[in-house]
Amino acid sequence: MFVDRVRIVARAGNGGPGACSFLREKNMPDGGPDGGNGGRGGSVVIVVDPHVNNLIKYRYSPHQFAKNGQNGGKKQMSGKSGADCIITVPPGTVVSRIPEEIIHAQATQEGQVVPDNLIRLPDDPSVLESVTDLVKAGDKFVLCTGGRGGRGNMNFKSSTNQAPKRYENGEEGERGQFQLELKSIADAGLVGYPNAGKSTLLSRLSAAHPKIAPYPFTTLEPMIGVIEYPDFSRVQVADIPGLIEGAHEGVGLGYEFLRHIERCRMLLFVIDMAGSEGRDPRDDFAQLRKEVSLYQKELGERPYKIIANKMDLPEAAENLKKFEKKVRSKAIPIAGDQPEGLEELKAFLKKELAS
Repeated sequence: MFVDRVRIVARAGNGGPGACSFLREKNMPDGGPDGGNGGRGGSVVIVVDPHVNNLIKYRYSPHQFAKNGQNGGKKQMSGKSGADCIITVPPGTVVSRIPEEIIHAQATQEGQVVPDNLIRLPDDPSVLESVTDLVKAGDKFVLCTGGRGGRGNMNFKSSTNQAPKRYENGEEGERGQFQLELKSIADAGLVGYPNAGKSTLLSRLSAAHPKIAPYPFTTLEPMIGVIEYPDFSRVQVADIPGLIEGAHEGVGLGYEFLRHIERCRMLLFVIDMAGSEGRDPRDDFAQLRKEVSLYQKELGERPYKIIANKMDLPEAAENLKKFEKKVRSKAIPIAGDQPEGLEELKAFLKKELAS
């Protein structure tokens, strides 16, 4: 199962209380204060791990709690700090805070208390408070800071108070509810109708092995393939489920995964130039651009290239002439699992995107 959006409940550890103690040893029946400080509570830390590719772990373990700091001890012994809670996420994870008022509103629906584990993610992402965007492997972010440990009574000794009984409790750690959302990192994104041949193209360009079958919506989750060139440069290409009309409103599967091409520097529109599904390729292209723009205006303005697929089928050549004349843009013709056009496409991507 591929999970790219989850809600977590994060809580840092509380600081340990300081100790109230007095030195009592042989020949020192009335020693001074020696109560040590409490340990600091552990923090909740998010770390980017390139070996993690989705967020499924936190679908089933949403509660991420760090350990509390230990109590201070006698003989000026400080308590041990609590262990941090480490959350590992894939590169490209966006972290947002869920406001308390939304949590409270859900928790008291219709006068009934909703258990914490049934609180849902908000339907409107604009109500979330952006926290951080973790892109590079090894990036770290302290999501909730652990509480400071309390001071023991040895810290309150003075010339006028030789035997203080005062000590401090530790501070509470930070806490909150957050959304983790994965937006894949790729140089180019394949966009097209279901059954347009995107998965086949990705398998020919890279070493990725997406499921390929002659029916719509074979791709059920995003996949990234890497094109490697002889000079060791690379281009990452993302494939998402096919879009259909109304995708920006949640129709079909593609809308749920459009976030995975938001970071792409270029979009590759894969068009069934043979019209094998009974549609006009020109209408397909216009509709795809419309759906992408309605989802996110900036994404619709991204540089793009048209890939004319299924050129080995009848009518494809004639349709390509009409298509290029109408859209006033040259397409790169390919034929699915045939070698024609693939080298031209690889050379184009290397020139435009290779790093």
